[in-house]
Amino acid sequence: MKNRLTIVGLLIGLVVGFLLRPAVPLLGQLPFGTVITRGSNLQGLDQLLVGYARASFNYLIAGMVLGAAVGWIAAFVIPSPKSQQTKPSYPPS
Repeated sequence: MKNRLTIVGLLIGLVVGFLLRPAVPLLGQLPFGTVITRGSNLQGLDQLLVGYARASFNYLIAGMVLGAAVGWIAAFVIPSPKSQQTKPSYPPS
């Protein structure tokens, strides 16, 4: 259960980090392929956008780390379902 919540938090953080990445003036947000490669695939004048690609990648990583941390903490806060424990029956004395 703890691993699942951590992974879910990581994935949610990834999506949030991707959606909140900085936008390039007049162009908007960079595509995922450019962000994930940190702008190494940019050619010509597009190389001016490498700084934005790196910043966007950092937002992505920060979102993943924060999401995983929140998921990990939630795993400890949320009680895990326990199997029905039967009370041992003692013979009457």
